Amino acid sequence: MTGSVNDSTAGAASHGTNTGALWGGRFAGGPSPALAALSKSTHFDWRLAPYDLAGSTAHARVLHGAGLLTDGDLDRLLAGIESLAAKVASGEVVAAESDEDVHGALERLLIEEVGPEVGGRLRAGRSRNDQIATLFKVFLRDHARVVAGQVLDLVDALADQARKHLGDPMPGRTHLQHAQPVLLSHHLLAHAWPLLRDVSRLRDWDARVAVDSPYGAGALAGSSLGLDPEQVARELGFDGSSPNSIDGTAARDFVAELAFVLAMVGVDVSRQAEEVILWATKEFGFVELDDAYSTGSSIMPQKKNPDIAELARGKAGRVIGNLAGLLATLKALPLAYNRDLQEDKEPVFDSVDTLEVLLPAFTGMVATLRFQTERMASLAPQGFSLATDIAEWLVREGVPFREAHEVAGACVRRCEQLGVELDELTDAQFAEVSSHLTPGVRSVLTVEGSIASRSGRGGTAPDRVTEQLAEVRQAIAEHRAWLG
Repeated sequence: MTGSVNDSTAGAASHGTNTGALWGGRFAGGPSPALAALSKSTHFDWRLAPYDLAGSTAHARVLHGAGLLTDGDLDRLLAGIESLAAKVASGEVVAAESDEDVHGALERLLIEEVGPEVGGRLRAGRSRNDQIATLFKVFLRDHARVVAGQVLDLVDALADQARKHLGDPMPGRTHLQHAQPVLLSHHLLAHAWPLLRDVSRLRDWDARVAVDSPYGAGALAGSSLGLDPEQVARELGFDGSSPNSIDGTAARDFVAELAFVLAMVGVDVSRQAEEVILWATKEFGFVELDDAYSTGSSIMPQKKNPDIAELARGKAGRVIGNLAGLLATLKALPLAYNRDLQEDKEPVFDSVDTLEVLLPAFTGMVATLRFQTERMASLAPQGFSLATDIAEWLVREGVPFREAHEVAGACVRRCEQLGVELDELTDAQFAEVSSHLTPGVRSVLTVEGSIASRSGRGGTAPDRVTEQLAEVRQAIAEHRAWLG
């Protein structure tokens, strides 16, 4: 009886009871099919395979540095990892149905490359817990840069359109009502600045992530094998390793923070999308969509639909949902690692994938928009949008703003009674409203005069918008320098 127990134990130790996974030695048999199906994650974490192999390369070197691998072992491992990486990149090898996750799949494949004696040594001093926390960070750092570059492409498209329309006025709106005339270029650049802040957020996020590589934290308590986490960190592109092994394996604030920035990008794009949708209607008639960036109807042959803008608006809800779901997963997890964290990847993977598909299409739509500038200019003074100019002219004439505001409002009321715009009131009619309204008030009753008067920093005056455009171009250049 004792001999059979020993034989069984030896078989479990040498062959495992859970093929394709990194655990099983204390179990007499493998998991149930239901558990295996629930635990399986290779269908979404296989994309981390190149990052896992990069981590294995760095880990092999620190094992060698700690005297746990001979020179020959290291050479065989590095050659095997390099060969496996090429096969993964080409698609020659993929995870098997029996593999639980990317880590188990790659260990199995590496052992096929170099044999169990050498391949089985690589797991010493590391856990799936510190592996996944590190590799996830490296993956997200790479893709944050991809998204940042695509956001800058959109800002470039907005800046190009702004440069093209530097002198073209349009009705500025608040509450979607006519408010004051502005330059179209000023309005377009108002969409550029939030996107530039999003890129700044990505850079800030990356700087925080860069100082904290969890590799070497093990399952939660660190390693007793004399390994060098700082060396692994440097090799994987980090500035340093985690100062606390528990935090290193358990923290996912870096995922939530990136999910927020990606959601913010989605929201900022969605706000632009909403305006394109409105502007492309017959009622607005501000823009015409390029044929290559719009769609038709299956039944109404006249239709030209702003589908890219509508999809952008819809996908904003999707990336917001990813953030909300992720925060709900994280909100009550005790330290350190918990299997709930398997659910941290798919939401942010989806947000990354969503934006990487959406942004190029949206940028193409913006770059090819044709603005109906004559219509926009004709609407710029309507809706009594020059009333504020009257009030501010009165202030410059020495009238207190409280009184000037009332006088300008009375002018609007008089226009509504007569069915005319402000610039159509006669000198006599102005004088009837207030003795302060001399014929000099007409100097501000033009769209050009109104726009030119907004000459403070951040205003819509042509010189200020030209300066603003230069600032946008400079910010783009600085961010692209960070991207390299």
